[in-house]
Amino acid sequence: MKKLSKYIYELPKELVAQHPTDFRDQSRLLVYHRQSKKIEHKKFSDFKDYFEEGDVLVRNDTKVFAAELMAEKEKTGAKIQVTLLRELSKEQKLWDILVDPARKIRIGNKLYFNKDDVSLEAEVIDNTTSRGRTLRFLFAGEYEDYRKKIEYLGNVPLPTYIKRAADEEDKKRYQTIYAKNPGAVAAPTAGLHFSKQLLKRLEIKGVKIADMTLHISQGTFRPVDVEDLSKHKMDSEEVIISQETADMVNDAKGNKKRICAIGTTVIRGLESSVSTSGTLNAYRGWTNKFIYPPYNFSIADSLVTNFHRPKSTILMMVAAFVGYEETMNIYDIAKEEKYRFNSYGDAMIII
Repeated sequence: MKKLSKYIYELPKELVAQHPTDFRDQSRLLVYHRQSKKIEHKKFSDFKDYFEEGDVLVRNDTKVFAAELMAEKEKTGAKIQVTLLRELSKEQKLWDILVDPARKIRIGNKLYFNKDDVSLEAEVIDNTTSRGRTLRFLFAGEYEDYRKKIEYLGNVPLPTYIKRAADEEDKKRYQTIYAKNPGAVAAPTAGLHFSKQLLKRLEIKGVKIADMTLHISQGTFRPVDVEDLSKHKMDSEEVIISQETADMVNDAKGNKKRICAIGTTVIRGLESSVSTSGTLNAYRGWTNKFIYPPYNFSIADSLVTNFHRPKSTILMMVAAFVGYEETMNIYDIAKEEKYRFNSYGDAMIII
């Protein structure tokens, strides 16, 4: 199933979630059992019933930062939307960015960011793509102070299929409750369903939690535009897997305990650091791994994920994990049952 056309399906607009549920763990949960092919319809709060003492949940603790800023161009005062994609240098305060409208922004242009009494100045120092630029912030103070200014000036970068402006609620809800390492421009959405109460109940059962970091880039929203999937190139994203997490996962694997990846970003991170013997290595680096059928997974045997858009790389990864025919059948059922799709939508767990 290496052709893009296999991953096109009709997604009714009314099923694309525009807001989160009132309570995180009250989203719906489709449970798919791979061996029996049985499907159950639950609430996410029922997630705890599928795990036992010694099982390990691996989650992505990346934190979404306020990556969308509005700037004014020097001299003309033209309004320019800036999306921060990736920090290239903390010392030089360099960023890989997107600008809109791009035709107005050239090397050497100064951009001014202002909100209330907070301001920053930056200079464009390179062109990278038609919309891409390299930006240097001109700030002589402490790094922490400059990052606080960015957070204040910026907004949460909601996906374009959410047809509204980001608000204060999004700063809290488009973030997992365990997010701690800033660097993502998109949330690891499978983790949005976990509440403090649910995590506590899992802890009481003896289920272990292992953290890793994968800073999700803007490329997570980019649809594939080549028919031959082997020709698609993923954006590189930073991955950090500690020795503690690797040991916890390998111990569980050795004891034949369940290892559940909370989201497709976790799967990508885990599969990017597998030893020749099929165990997990500690790792700090980058990954541009693209997973699509057929693929043999080495670490996780369970996966929590949302329902994803047609032609998305995330849908293709789910198909690799479950099987193509099974995935498309699950999606048909999800549409019939009116599950909510995408970042603020409902979830499924594949066991």
